[in-house]
Order: sequence, then C-alpha cells, then structure tokens
Amino acid sequence: MSIQPAPKPALERTILDHLNTAVLLFDKDLRLLYINPAAEMLFEISARHMIGHHALNLLPCPDHQVEARLKAALESRHPFTEREINVVAGDGRTKTVNCTVLPLHHFDAHDQVLVELAQVDRQLRITREEHLLSQHQATQALIRGLAHEIKNPLGGLRGAAQLLEQELPDPGLREYTRIIIDEADRLQDLVNRMVGPSRLPRRALVNIHNVLEHVRGLILAESPTGPRVQRDYDPSIPDFMADQDRLIQAFLNLARNAAAAAGMTGRIELRTRVLRQFTIGNRRHRLVLQAQIRDNGPGIPLEIEDRIFFPMVSGHQGGTGLGLPIAQELISQHGGLIECESRPGETTFCVYLPLETDYE
Repeated sequence: MSIQPAPKPALERTILDHLNTAVLLFDKDLRLLYINPAAEMLFEISARHMIGHHALNLLPCPDHQVEARLKAALESRHPFTEREINVVAGDGRTKTVNCTVLPLHHFDAHDQVLVELAQVDRQLRITREEHLLSQHQATQALIRGLAHEIKNPLGGLRGAAQLLEQELPDPGLREYTRIIIDEADRLQDLVNRMVGPSRLPRRALVNIHNVLEHVRGLILAESPTGPRVQRDYDPSIPDFMADQDRLIQAFLNLARNAAAAAGMTGRIELRTRVLRQFTIGNRRHRLVLQAQIRDNGPGIPLEIEDRIFFPMVSGHQGGTGLGLPIAQELISQHGGLIECESRPGETTFCVYLPLETDYE
C-alpha cells in the first residue's frame, strides 16, 4: 500500500478558500496571518483590511478574555469551543457564531492558532421565522373567525337601521339611524382591512425597484420636507412573478411607519440584495430577494417589540395597528416573510421574497 504525499500548501489553501465555514489563522503573537473568503463574508470586510490585526479586534468572547484564552490554548496545545458568541461585522452589526480554537504546532516553524467560526444566526433565524409564520397563521385564523361572527350581526344591525330610518315620521330622528349605519359601515371596513384582500393575487413579472421607487415617490409626496430617503439597490435582481399592487401596499405600509419614526429631520434607507440558497421558514430557495427599509428613529418600544405584527398593536399615537399585520399577510401570500430588528437609532424591516416563478 503506497503512502500518499502530504497536501501541498497551495492545495491546503485552495481547500480552505472553498469552505463555507469561516477560518482564521493567527501567529504566536495572535496577529492575523490568513482569512478565507467565508470569513471575509462573515465580517463583511476584505482580507487586506484584516491581515495583521490582533485577535482582540476580531474575536470578542465572554469576560473579554480572548488573548488569555488563545495563549493558554497555544501553551497547553488543547483545543476548545465557545458556543453562541458575538462577532462584529464591518457595518457594526453583530453575528452569532460557534467558535472552535485549534492550536497548530510545527517542528520547523513558530506555533500558530487556527480559529473556525460557524455562524449560527441562520439556524436561530429559521427557528424564529417558523415561530413568526405559525404566529401569523394562528392570528389570521382567529381574525377570520371573528370577522365571520362580527359581519353577520353587523349586517342585520345595518339593515334594521335602514328600515327604521324609512319608517320614522320625524326627519330629525333620522340623524340617529344615520349614525348607526355609518358606524356599522366603519366597523365593516375595519373588519375587511383586518382580514385582507379576498381575491387571489394577480401575478405578473414585477421589477422590485419599480415597486420601491413608486413607494419612495408616495412617501416624498406625503412628506415633502422630510425625512430623507436614500437608496442602495442591487441592479442584478431579476424580475419575478408577483402582484405588484399588493407589493406596493406592503412596502408602503412599512415605509410610512419608517417615515413616522424618522420624523422630519430623519433618514430612511431602501436597500435590496439577492441571497442564494436561503431558507424562508422551513423552505429553502435558490434565490431570494432581500429588501430592507431602515430608519434612524428612536426604535420600537420594548413592551410591544414581540407583538408588532399583531392587529391593533401600534407604537404611534393614533395608529390603527393594522399596517404591519396587513403587510405581513400580503408578503405571506407571495411565499415571503417580514422580519424586524430594532434598537434606539435604527429599525430595519427586512422583507424576504422568493425569486422563483413556480408558485404553487
């Protein structure tokens, strides 16, 4: 049996370059020697800007003991793993990873330490999305049941008021029946808005940037003196099958919330990207559109953050609390989902839509 030669450094690097897991190599002084493309994507910064940086700048861990723990691993030659720690990407966002540290000892070179980072945001996000989808489905089922129970007596009440109005001899008394009829119509309209559109989506090829530009124009027309609306579009996003009117309504609901939060002097950003091999709920898609609406307002109050997609929950004075549930329903009809991340100074509504055209 012949012994195969050890892999050459060029081959080792090629293998590392093609891994989906982020890999970083530090020298004995914990300065970065190598970073693979997966790690560049994780940190959202190029290798040439990271090479030479100390591990302290890249790998925060509990109790800020990065340097001590890595040096201890080098001295003891024992690997270790830390789960669900946060690293900071180039744009300031934190990402959750599992971190494995492996000391490397060479006979003819200085010791090195290999750090492997496996991002777990995705699995955490999938779990959160499944909960969000099941929550939305349960809410919609409840609303439809309530709508059915409300509409029947409401129709009878309105009909009785109309008959009474015709029989009243004094025209002055008809003011009261008119109030009953108007309030019944208002409640009927509220119920219809909560349930959402009754017809099936009318799908045709849609360009997402036409949708967003239409929404941007409406926001600027409604608030000509502010806030500022910035754009960061990916022009490579293909057209896809969707109901354009429903997408406009969904994005308009999100943009109006962002405009109200940002205020006259604030800023809104519309951003689009393509995600590959991305999971929405429990279904994996080859291509997914990610459209973000971001504002620099005060953020969503903590007491309602987990309930913003429930009907009648609003963080704005005088809000109906229907804009976000309706938007979620309209996006859900396209096989997509809306998520929200909020902190003081930045709130991002992220819309995911599959770009496949074979809707069931």
